[in-house]
Amino acid sequence: MPTPTALTPDQLDAQVARLHDTEAWQQIVSGWDLTTVEPALPSSPGVEEQLPDSRPADWRDLLSVSVDQLIADSVRALPPPPPRERPLPGRLGAILPDRLHSWRRIGQPEVRPSTHLAHARQILADWGWQNTAYRLRNARGARCICGALLTAHRLGYGSLDTVDRAGAWLIAELRSQGWTGLIGPWNRHPDRTAADALALIDATISRAARAGQ
Repeated sequence: MPTPTALTPDQLDAQVARLHDTEAWQQIVSGWDLTTVEPALPSSPGVEEQLPDSRPADWRDLLSVSVDQLIADSVRALPPPPPRERPLPGRLGAILPDRLHSWRRIGQPEVRPSTHLAHARQILADWGWQNTAYRLRNARGARCICGALLTAHRLGYGSLDTVDRAGAWLIAELRSQGWTGLIGPWNRHPDRTAADALALIDATISRAARAGQ
């Protein structure tokens, strides 16, 4: 998806909503939390004695999926690794234009959306959360959720494509909670708090990580 080099929070919000609504993305998020149905066991007394002896020759015959699939599912269920220790710039860094931090992107590896979200969470926790409509930061350097995603990218954590996917996972989590709008209106709702914003990101990190992202 073509992405401008200097997105604003409202542009990002609309962009990730379009990504979330695509058929390809819906295929990614549908069924991510489903597990294999357990086989029904005989419940009547004496049934086991009446059944023919059909003991499997190998323990693998008891599995409904392959061993490789079990391993892959277990790996996806692991929590995302914590962000690499790299302290945020100080309070002055919070209020400086993000373009002045662009040098921090040099040589940085790509990260998963769940890891990118963890860095965005750190930005909100350390620099503060704000709910002014579609502003990247306020006078104190606090960010909205979309602003934190963009700042995490500009600090070197993930590509612009990763920002899009992290935002789409946020929308998927909001949909599961019954919110049908965009991230921005949720962020600036009058009753919203910083604790709500951090809880949303925590839930989204878990959702993306369990899907292997």
